[in-house]
Amino acid sequence: MSIPPPPGAPQPQEPPPGPYGPYGAPPPYQVWGQGYSPYARPAPVNALAVASLVLGVLCCVPAVGLVLGVVALGQIRRKGERGRSMAVTGSVLSSIGLALWVVVLATGGLSKVWEGVKDGARDNRSLTRGECFDAPRGLEGSLYDLDEVPCAGGHDGEVFAVVTLPGGRFPGDEEVTGTADDKCSALRSSYAMDSWAVPDDVDVYYIVPSAESWRLGDREITCAFGNTDGQAGLDGGSLRNDGTTLDADQVAYLKAVNLQEAALDSAPEDSPEADLAAHTKWAARVSDALGKEAGLLRGRAWPADAKEPVAALVKELTALERPWAQAAGAGDVDTFYEHYDEAIRLDRPDRSVTARKALGLATTPPPYDDGGGNGDGQDGDGQDGGDQDGGAGGGGLDV
Repeated sequence: MSIPPPPGAPQPQEPPPGPYGPYGAPPPYQVWGQGYSPYARPAPVNALAVASLVLGVLCCVPAVGLVLGVVALGQIRRKGERGRSMAVTGSVLSSIGLALWVVVLATGGLSKVWEGVKDGARDNRSLTRGECFDAPRGLEGSLYDLDEVPCAGGHDGEVFAVVTLPGGRFPGDEEVTGTADDKCSALRSSYAMDSWAVPDDVDVYYIVPSAESWRLGDREITCAFGNTDGQAGLDGGSLRNDGTTLDADQVAYLKAVNLQEAALDSAPEDSPEADLAAHTKWAARVSDALGKEAGLLRGRAWPADAKEPVAALVKELTALERPWAQAAGAGDVDTFYEHYDEAIRLDRPDRSVTARKALGLATTPPPYDDGGGNGDGQDGDGQDGGDQDGGAGGGGLDV
C-alpha cells in the first residue's frame, strides 16, 4: 500500500540519488497505508484428541477413549492446541458405548461436552463474505479458535473474500501465502470500494491452509480486514461499501476511479535505474487507466449537484494523463524522471473532494504514511499503488 515533491522544485541535471528521484522514496502511492506480513504457523493438533476420536469410532476401548477425550479437552484449553471437536466427538462416542450419560449428567460434565460440540461446530464451519469474527488470541501467531460475532459490535476481523484453491498436492507454505497475498490484495476493493471510508488502522489479513489441514480437505483462503495491531480489534460496524450499500452513482464513480488505483498498485519493485522497461510499462498502464477513468466519468449523466465537480475532475485527469504517457515513452532514466516528477506535481491532494461531497462519499483523504503520499493520490481518484514489499502490519493465519 511516497512523499509529495516540493512545489516548483527544478528537475535535477544528473540522475537523482535513490531509486525514485529527489525524494528518496518509492512512487508516492499507497493503498490505505497497510501491507502484509508472513502468515503464522497453525497451532498443533492435540494427539490425545486424535486418539480419543479413533477409539470412539472403533468402540474397542470406549472407557479409554472417554478418558483421553476429557484429558485432551483440558490440554487444548491450557495450551491453545487444536482438535477440540475431535476430542468432543471421541468423548461422546465412547460415552454412548458405555451408556455413561447418567454419570456425565450427575457430574455436570454433559453441559461442558455439548458446549465443546457447539464450539467445535463453529470452529469447523467456514466463515463467508460479510461475516465478522473474534480470534481469542488475536490475529497474530497461531490461530486455534474463530468465533462468529455480529459486525454491529466490536470484533477482531471481517471477512471480505473467500478464495478456493484447486485440489492436488499441497503447494507449499510459500506458494499458498503468495497466492493469498495476491488474491486478497486484488479483492479488497470489490468489498470496500471507497478506500477513503476505510479507517487508518485497518489492515488486510488472510487465513490459509496448512499442510496438515490440506490433507483434511482444507482448500480455502479467507481474506479479512483487521486492526493493524493484531491484538486489537475493530470498532462496531461493517467496513463493507459496495453495490449492496451504495447507490448507482456512487458505484459508477468508484468503479471509474478505482481503475487508476489498480494501475498504480502494479508499480515495479525495482528502481527505474534497475529496470526502466518495467517502469515505462507501468507508466503506460497508469496513463491508460487515467484515460479510461476520464471517459467513464465524462460519459455518465450525473446528478445536478455532481455535474460541475465531476467535469472539473475529468479536466484534471486529462491533464494528468499527459506526463504519464510521456513517461511511458521515455528512452532513458532522466527522461522518465522528468515526466514522472511532472505527474506528481500535477497530482493535487484535494482534486476529487468536491465531487465526492456531491455524491455523498467520504471526503477525507487517507493520511500520508511514513513514505509520504499525496492525498487524492491515495484513492482511486489518484490512489496509490500499495505496499510493494510485503510490508508489516497485516498477516496470515491458519485454522
